[in-house]
Amino acid sequence: MEIIKSIQSRIYEIRGERVMLDFDLAVLYEVETKVLNQAVKRNIQRFPDDFMFQLTAVEFQSIQSQMVTVSSEIKSSSQIAMMNRSQFVTGSQKHRGNLPYAFTEQGVAMLSGVLRSDRAIEMNIAIMRAFVDIRKILMKQSNINEQLAEIKERIGEHDIQLNELYDAMDNLLDEKIAQLKWKDREKIGFIIDKK
Repeated sequence: MEIIKSIQSRIYEIRGERVMLDFDLAVLYEVETKVLNQAVKRNIQRFPDDFMFQLTAVEFQSIQSQMVTVSSEIKSSSQIAMMNRSQFVTGSQKHRGNLPYAFTEQGVAMLSGVLRSDRAIEMNIAIMRAFVDIRKILMKQSNINEQLAEIKERIGEHDIQLNELYDAMDNLLDEKIAQLKWKDREKIGFIIDKK
């Protein structure tokens, strides 16, 4: 389970897609980033733009600030955390001249066909599980948001109905008060005796 959490901390949202960066994948697959990218370039037809894209300088700067935040948060949790922290720093230093590549979930799945080592297969399975866990969490959150919206709508409908009920009760009370006032009023005029 710790490996899944470790992988989830390496999944970023860029351009509306959940992605993993080439240097993080290289660390997980236990290969050099250069080797991973060479394998991808040899099989570039397997990696269309919706499977893999290169980050812009602005995107990479944003990710680097997230890495520092994540690595300081992870710092307190176990031995894997220390490994992650050093890998974040090492990975980002390797890309000082080149901008990293981002792989979507489909791109990561395609990597298993390009990198054929046992470690790559093992890590791909773990990475796919991490993506699935994230998707489940997001779906639960989406369902909760939908339920809250429905509750708010129902409460709004009930508020309208209650306000109508209160208005009707006020009107009835006003009519009753008016009738009582009319009956209890001081009568003026002549009294005619009927004999």
